[in-house]
Amino acid sequence: MKLIIAEKPSVSKSIAAALGIRTVGNGYFQNDEYLVSWCIGHLVCPMDAAGYNEDFKKWRYDDLPILPEPFRYVIAPEKDAAFENLRALMNRADVDTVINACDAGREGELIFRLVYEMAECKKPILRLWISSMEDSAIREGMKNLRPGEEYEALYCSALYRQKADWLVGINATRLFSVLYHRTLNVGRVQTPTLAMLCERETKIALFRKEKYHHVRLNVGGAEALSEKIVSPEDAQKLKAECEGMSVKCLSVTREQKKELPPKLYDLTTLQREANRIFGYTAKQTLDYAQSLYEKKLLTYPRTDSRYLTSDMAETAVCVIHLAAKLPPFDGCRDFFPEVSGMISDKDVTDHHAIIPTMEIEKTDIGGLPVGERNLLLLVCCKLLCASAEPHVYETVTAEFSCGGHTFTAKGKHILSEGWREIERLFRSSLKDKPEDGGSSDLPLFTEGQTFDGVTADITEHYTQPPKPFTEDTLLSAMESAGSADMPDEAERKGLGTPATRAAIIEKLVSAGFVKRKGRNLIPTKVGLNLVTVLPEPLTSPMLTAEWEQKLTDIAKGGDADAFLNGIRAMVEDIVSTYSHISEEGQKLFAPEKETVGNCPRCGKPVYEGKKNFACSDRSCSFVLWKNDRFWTSRKKELTQKMAVDLLTKGRTAVKGLWSEKRGETYDATVILDDTGGKYINFKMEFPKRKDGTHGRK
Repeated sequence: MKLIIAEKPSVSKSIAAALGIRTVGNGYFQNDEYLVSWCIGHLVCPMDAAGYNEDFKKWRYDDLPILPEPFRYVIAPEKDAAFENLRALMNRADVDTVINACDAGREGELIFRLVYEMAECKKPILRLWISSMEDSAIREGMKNLRPGEEYEALYCSALYRQKADWLVGINATRLFSVLYHRTLNVGRVQTPTLAMLCERETKIALFRKEKYHHVRLNVGGAEALSEKIVSPEDAQKLKAECEGMSVKCLSVTREQKKELPPKLYDLTTLQREANRIFGYTAKQTLDYAQSLYEKKLLTYPRTDSRYLTSDMAETAVCVIHLAAKLPPFDGCRDFFPEVSGMISDKDVTDHHAIIPTMEIEKTDIGGLPVGERNLLLLVCCKLLCASAEPHVYETVTAEFSCGGHTFTAKGKHILSEGWREIERLFRSSLKDKPEDGGSSDLPLFTEGQTFDGVTADITEHYTQPPKPFTEDTLLSAMESAGSADMPDEAERKGLGTPATRAAIIEKLVSAGFVKRKGRNLIPTKVGLNLVTVLPEPLTSPMLTAEWEQKLTDIAKGGDADAFLNGIRAMVEDIVSTYSHISEEGQKLFAPEKETVGNCPRCGKPVYEGKKNFACSDRSCSFVLWKNDRFWTSRKKELTQKMAVDLLTKGRTAVKGLWSEKRGETYDATVILDDTGGKYINFKMEFPKRKDGTHGRK
């Protein structure tokens, strides 16, 4: 009997169905040959610092650095039952082999191995490694199971990634939280990502826009532009020199250009385009893609490859024809797919690019949740574009002379839409304006041609600051971070992996270091201050990209201990270097008090506290209590808006005040009646009497 362990219950159900296993037991599926069970994500996780020493429950500088050896592991909270189920199945006398069917990647390997080790299982391991949850792919994978020891190095890479993150996270977070008296989460990957956001924000803040001008000539129905002119006087002078004068065509340059079809999606490019087109966060895109994978409609999403393997060529052609039948792609003219450009065995590592599966033929695409439907059609669009003909166009550049100055007119003529036609159909179906890439023809100018009595205009322009990061552009920056300093042959560059980047962004947002403003990601004041005070090793994208490359090397048999020793040494150095900070430095993370108005007694700012709105001058006794009996007796609490109104206008309109006497609610205007005593009084003013209601409901 062989025990198959999947990463999720839904995946184990798919595996069981593909293998024709229908008998359901307590926490597993079963037939005469197989047991199929599941983890629930990470069942086993590293022990918290307090598990090594009770004293570590309290965060203190003197306890740092915390460098456990060996690392110890515990069952994740509230997952004991799932673990005990797997332990019991592994130890069944009739089970002779355990098959790791967790996600085929670094993290899936870690999830399985930690459970296997914690259960003290010694039975042989086989590995199911598949890129699709289609029944045929599962059955084919089961025919080609690999020995578990072939993935030992991949497990080692995952394990040491986890240890490195623990060492940096625990020590750096505790260190800077203790120093600055505020919880400051620091991470091996998230902090350099935050540093990139802060660097961009600083450049935007320091940017000073500069005005420049163009002189534009109307030449034969086309617009010819001068070079940039900074001085408005110079622009006026040039305009005056050219107005009503003759213009001569100096040259006409035509160049045919070809845009090759785009490559297929890996996870990062899929997340980027889903953010750009639909506004989805990286996490949303990963969640939708994972759900489609589990529904057998997409191949494995956590991939960093944009190519297919040669043995997939025939399957790709079949899927392309199925995708071409789906609206809006059924509007394409005769379509003859070419798959050779998307095939490259050397560019596929663990998993090939993301493509739809044959299951799209049997699925009601319109019945999918809108996010999943959009994402599936986006992947279909990319597959069709990748197999279409190139987009061919001609650029035309005409140069003119007037008054001894050169002016330039540019145009573009589409010769063959190619793959752009498919993209246009898709974008149009979303009621989305396609990116401007159409024709902008120039008249047929010829060298030596002259034009008399031209008109001239001046237009003003401003230099533009760098744009804030969106998830699209941040993912791109994370992917390429440190690349300039990495060797060309490096297999993996950048911050994090395709599978982890979404979670990194979400951690920054949830920790309060970054906020979303529309589609932009903006570092908060706390985030900016944190990057300012942290040492360079923790904020350097290049260094972290280097670590990621070392983890990739470990997956190929590289020295894991050397990598971790480097992390330990860095942690020790940081702790010893940052033993104390100045009093001024500690104020960086002091909670900001929000001014709600000025004190009616002394004119000083009034700040909001947990329980009141009080004057900032401690010698002044003015305070508005949120739970003042005036409010509680009427089943209300004084809100910030109401306090602002009272301080700025002396009154605030309140709806739904409770009358104990009448047993009903009423509306009134509450007026601040401050006599200068210990307590603040209030008066009420009612709306003018209408039909005997006195404002009462």
